[in-house]
Amino acid sequence: MTMNVGIFIPIGNNGWLLSENAPQYKPSFALNKEITLKAEHYGLDFVLSMIKLRGFGGKTEFWDHNLESFTLMAGLAAVTTKIKLFATSASLVMPPAIVARMASTIDSISGGRFGLNLVTGWQRPEYSQMGMWPGDEFFSTRYQYLSEYIQVLRDLWGKGQSDFKGAHFQMDDCRLSPQPQADMKVICAGQSDAGMDFSAKYADYNFCFGKGVNTPKAFAPAAQKLIEATAKTGRHVTTYVLMMVIADETDEAARAKWEHYKAGADQEAIAWLGAQGAADTKSGADTNVRQMTDPTSAVNINMGTLVGSYASVARMLDEVAEVPGTEGVLLTFDDFVQGVEAFGQRIQPLMKSRVGADTPVASQVQPEALAA
Repeated sequence: MTMNVGIFIPIGNNGWLLSENAPQYKPSFALNKEITLKAEHYGLDFVLSMIKLRGFGGKTEFWDHNLESFTLMAGLAAVTTKIKLFATSASLVMPPAIVARMASTIDSISGGRFGLNLVTGWQRPEYSQMGMWPGDEFFSTRYQYLSEYIQVLRDLWGKGQSDFKGAHFQMDDCRLSPQPQADMKVICAGQSDAGMDFSAKYADYNFCFGKGVNTPKAFAPAAQKLIEATAKTGRHVTTYVLMMVIADETDEAARAKWEHYKAGADQEAIAWLGAQGAADTKSGADTNVRQMTDPTSAVNINMGTLVGSYASVARMLDEVAEVPGTEGVLLTFDDFVQGVEAFGQRIQPLMKSRVGADTPVASQVQPEALAA
């Protein structure tokens, strides 16, 4: 089976490396458009943008500069034709009836290529700065909240009307028209027991963090956990794993870049990240959050990282595809513009798990088309 490949586009400054030695850049529509058009050209399956409302500071001002997910994806929907697009809903501050309508609008713009990533919110200052943090008890109840949230969404998308009554939402003949023309796919990234149960009941895909450096199958226990959870619900939900790619002509050159990034780690921003992760002491603490905020290797937010030559990265991505229950991978890069191009021209053609994908061969690539 062909493995799907998506790009976690850089809606926040500096991507996913908390390092003074990594590429430094601010997010913009132009940058994300360039990356998305390259991804579409090379036959990649989707792009996804996160939502981040407050950064980590430090010398690099990490994630202090962010675009907004839905408006970004609406713009990208208007300039693309094939690639699927996922926005992220900050569900704590975005009512489901409004999100349902925004999603239906981008579905119209894109011709049915839009889907939704649902997050519960784990970083208190993102919401307390607006006076909208409900209290730390939310850490342990957030998946009950999200379960009601998605039921409202499914009502509105599916039948255009909702009278849902729950502890968090009270719909009174709520209406939505027009409804999406395509089945609205929903992503969740929960890895706690509560998060995994939510995905098994309500989501279409579940994201998990890769682990370690050059250990492409280390996420297998999370994928297996989802298989076991879906066995109880009888639904088809698959794993997508988040991986960073740092590639070069040789393993040695790629490793040198990785060591350089680590040497420039922004310790102030990393300390902030760790402090926010530690704030969640409730039973709902999520494995993804605990992993990304672990100070052990936070220069890359502790995501699984593939460091090596183009051939080595292709081989390791094929190993990712071998993990049972895995349908795809969500990629980040140290340098996104160069990274997507290198993936399309140098890595993807070597991947056995991409044979059969609708991708151009290297000889078909017209560089001037990518600058459009």
